[in-house]
Amino acid sequence: MSLKQLIETAKQKGDYSALLAYIPYAKLIGVSISQDDQGWLFTLSTEPTNVGNPITPALHGGVVAGFMEVAAALAQMLTSEQPTLPKIIDFSIDYIRAAGVKPTYARCGIVRQGKRIANVTVHAWQTDHAQPIATARTHFLLGEEV
Repeated sequence: MSLKQLIETAKQKGDYSALLAYIPYAKLIGVSISQDDQGWLFTLSTEPTNVGNPITPALHGGVVAGFMEVAAALAQMLTSEQPTLPKIIDFSIDYIRAAGVKPTYARCGIVRQGKRIANVTVHAWQTDHAQPIATARTHFLLGEEV
């Protein structure tokens, strides 16, 4: 099954598990996808392996960054007319506050999507969308259709 068919099937059924399995790291850290009136919502579950500081407790910063990078890639794939598995060119993250061990959410904005390059922003929060834990900007190289 091509990536385009995989995405179309996931959208029709509302079940994104096969798409998430396409990116093994997404499954490893517990990413899920849903859609609402504001667009795609990406969720990071509270897996014990995602904890970086058990004393505070807080999520590992690398897991937060990985979640945001995966969310950006998935957003690009879900919104593209000719989806490809994007390759990271650049990823820049701003950590704003500590991420507690609770569900983490992200929304992405496609700034520009050309034939070869896509620019995506990511906004991640836990309790209140107005109080982000991190923001990120990423640039992807778009390859051939898979």
